[in-house]
Amino acid sequence: MTTSEIEHDVSTGPVPLLLDSLMPDSDVTIVEHLVVAAKPATTFRAAHDLDLLTVRTPLLTSAMWIRGLPTRLGRSPVAAPAELVVGNGVGLPGWGLLGEQPDREIVFGAVGKFWQPDIVWRDVSAVDFTGFTEPGWGKIAANFSVQPYGEHAALLSYECRTLTTDATSRRRFARYWRLIKPFVGVVLRASLRTVGANAEANALRSTPAGERRSAGLSSPTAV
Repeated sequence: MTTSEIEHDVSTGPVPLLLDSLMPDSDVTIVEHLVVAAKPATTFRAAHDLDLLTVRTPLLTSAMWIRGLPTRLGRSPVAAPAELVVGNGVGLPGWGLLGEQPDREIVFGAVGKFWQPDIVWRDVSAVDFTGFTEPGWGKIAANFSVQPYGEHAALLSYECRTLTTDATSRRRFARYWRLIKPFVGVVLRASLRTVGANAEANALRSTPAGERRSAGLSSPTAV
């Protein structure tokens, strides 16, 4: 059984996170949670299918523009990707899908020097990700995880962990992290709201009106 094909039964109790096995230690960890008015399977599907380009807030848009400014000034413009879907491994250089528990958790990540003004990414396979320790790099592992919350809702979590591979990189990343930590929180919360809105909209479309009222489902909150 591979980490991408773990079966589970929520009735048996807590299920270990893939994220814990893929990155058991980290330099920094940040996590946010959201209660979603949709069943866990519906919520998980919305997280799996999330296109990160649809996550929008004024702060996020401005921060992304500023973050990419050194690259735009130093080289010819690069065409923006059409989509960045979580279930496809995001679709950016260095990023990939690391594992999945059906209807429970999806983990994606990257290896790079992301503290630099002009980020350098390194292609590392999912099999080699946990054991990658070459000095000078940092590893990011993030997950969306879902668990039941009452009878008709789900608790959706978004966690991001970062681990550097040597002391010098750790110091450089620590300076960078102090600047971007608030921004990362904004990204996580905005992503949760987008997934939640998509999941609730899908639940409304698939639930008859009578069952919708008894389950307490209502129109999703705008993102």
